[in-house]
Amino acid sequence: MTEVFHKLVADRVALLELRRPPHNFVDEASLTDLADELLAYDDDDDVSCVVIAAQGRHFCAGVDLRGIGAAGIRRFYRQALRIFSGRKPVVAAVHGAAVGGGLGLAMAADFRVAAPDARLTANFARLGFHHGFGLSVTLPRAIGQQRALELLYTGRSVTGTEALDLGLCDRTADDPRGAAITFASEIAASAPLSLPAIRSTMRRSMVAEVSASLDIEANAQAALLGTADFAEGIAASVEKRQPRFTSS
Repeated sequence: MTEVFHKLVADRVALLELRRPPHNFVDEASLTDLADELLAYDDDDDVSCVVIAAQGRHFCAGVDLRGIGAAGIRRFYRQALRIFSGRKPVVAAVHGAAVGGGLGLAMAADFRVAAPDARLTANFARLGFHHGFGLSVTLPRAIGQQRALELLYTGRSVTGTEALDLGLCDRTADDPRGAAITFASEIAASAPLSLPAIRSTMRRSMVAEVSASLDIEANAQAALLGTADFAEGIAASVEKRQPRFTSS
């Protein structure tokens, strides 16, 4: 089974679906596939807007960090930057969990439609880690500096309903995929040459900031990979218990 499925689902609307169920953890290979498929629509005159969704229980429960080192983190974020740099507007349909890098992926889209009971989490600090995927830029742009700091410092989850109140998502729906396709269809009804031009203008500074931020985030993550606190954070998450950090 391919890890990324794509098809036209409405007039001028394409769907990209992560297929790594049930949790849709992403790694360098799957993110590369997603970026390849997304950027292929840049030159597709039949597509004006793209929906990113996922198969299984969760939108994306995070990044598969097994065996990853500093070089792997940097390669992964080179692919993440490609997700930000496409020409066509993107709507993310979030169900289940969007955790860590999964939240970063959702925030790379122009808009997010979430299920009311979806769980959006920047849990990096609870793992003894540093946040990534450009969240240094996208979180405060969406919800403001203070609320972004709260979510990053505490690592707490917010539901889709609270995310709507915070500005973390743009709409909620019991069927986020269907609602995202409807939203994308509203966008795709606009002039096809206008949309990429407007997107380029409106996202230019953000993409530049994300590019710089990804380097900083990668360095910070690499510095924490070998710490005892990171190992404890991962162990506690797997064992579903409170972590016992030791500042080492």
